[in-house]
Amino acid sequence: MIKVIDLFSGVGGMSLGAAKAGFTVSGAVELDPIAIKTHAINFPKTKHLNFDISKLTGADLLETFNITRGEAVGIIGGPPCQGFSYMGKQDINDPRNFLFLHFFRLINEIRPSFFVAENVPGILDKKYDQLRNNAFALVEKHYDLLPHSTINAKEVGAPTTRTRVFFIGINKLISSQLTSLPIFGTKTQTKQYNVQDALFGLPEVVDDRTDYWLDYNSNEGTYSDILSRLIPDGVGNETAISNWINLKINGMIGTKHTEEVINRFKQVPPGSIDKISRAPRLKADGFCPTLRAGTGSDKGSYQAVRPIHPSEDRVITPREAARLQGFPDWFQFHHTKWHSFRQIGNSVSPIVSEYIFSRLIKHLT
Repeated sequence: MIKVIDLFSGVGGMSLGAAKAGFTVSGAVELDPIAIKTHAINFPKTKHLNFDISKLTGADLLETFNITRGEAVGIIGGPPCQGFSYMGKQDINDPRNFLFLHFFRLINEIRPSFFVAENVPGILDKKYDQLRNNAFALVEKHYDLLPHSTINAKEVGAPTTRTRVFFIGINKLISSQLTSLPIFGTKTQTKQYNVQDALFGLPEVVDDRTDYWLDYNSNEGTYSDILSRLIPDGVGNETAISNWINLKINGMIGTKHTEEVINRFKQVPPGSIDKISRAPRLKADGFCPTLRAGTGSDKGSYQAVRPIHPSEDRVITPREAARLQGFPDWFQFHHTKWHSFRQIGNSVSPIVSEYIFSRLIKHLT
């Protein structure tokens, strides 16, 4: 089994995709203390480090995660994207942008077998050419860099239009031939799932309790069944998996709306946007737009806009958001709506990361 260390791990969307593809998630690093605790719930056999990446050295990581130099290991992660995102100010001097450089600095210091870095398409803008070139210059002597891959999640089996960019490098000591393989940017004949497929079996009427389990329906071969069936070794919370086997689910936390808001939502057709909240109503036969995380406490703790349910006059629940993002039903998030939506919105879709890693492991082994 090839080990991976997930930098900027969040709750583990990238980790889960790697684990499902056959990698062993040996370590995770995350600055957000709540996110790293949630990662630990879902990856109980992984070693966790709550620390600032910019203050870590390669030697620190090797020692912390008991990795010997030259051992088969991959470094993966999604450096913060807020400074690059079209949804933000795209401030070239946003201090979070420089964490992208620190990711590649650590690659150079550790020299893993491969690396995978994820970010938003905005990072490809010309204004960030120098930043990207500086990052790649740190590793190009020892790594073959594959052409970057831009992947829309709906094209690989997730019911969302979320688009992300992946930068992949292979250590030249392993093979230089992988750079010519057209495996990462190609689209497969993966079945496409829509919003209706994703929400199938979940109760439509919910309440606002924060920590409870309720019954739901599941049929073999449905989106949720396929999504949840594979549980990699060392992944998953024992109680959550047991409840999932018994068709019980959590995260169906409703939001209390005023009568005025409910009446306003009633007037919003599927595929349209509420003019006041700017919340889009999902189309049952369509795809979910990119779920956003909102801002952290350092930026005012603003809540991101949450989509309106396709048939109910309410915004979606965390579990519905998790389904739309590509997380299995047994995967756990924080018990509050605010943290849950931040964790989901900040995550790489596990479906997308599994798509990348399943192709990568096939050639590495």
